[in-house]
Amino acid sequence: MLLLGALLIAQGSLFGAAAAGDDGMPRAKRVPPPNVAPITIDDVEFAAIPFGKARGLGQNGGYVAARDPATGKEIWMLKVYDVVYDPKLEGDVQDVFIRSLQKSASGHELVVTDERGRRYLVDPRTRIVRQQ
Repeated sequence: MLLLGALLIAQGSLFGAAAAGDDGMPRAKRVPPPNVAPITIDDVEFAAIPFGKARGLGQNGGYVAARDPATGKEIWMLKVYDVVYDPKLEGDVQDVFIRSLQKSASGHELVVTDERGRRYLVDPRTRIVRQQ
């Protein structure tokens, strides 16, 4: 029985289950955002910006940065999708981060997939976003 309890605790920590607070009561914990590799399209590197609020933006997740691949200097930034926060809930458990960046079939557009599985197509030339 003790082994089963230890196994359940270990599983909970792997899957970001509730952790105990100072008062012993469970607290919701969010797993860290995915590590998303940058992708280059037409000589521009695109990277997910996981913590927009740290940059003074209105939300965490949902932003991509276009960078010069030679220098790493940011050229522009774009909000791909909105994260709607409920003020009655903890903000970090509501964040929706970008899970992957890929080239489109044409090779000239960026496909952004969020943690909820929603896909967005970004045209870097016009900076227009379409949900797929």
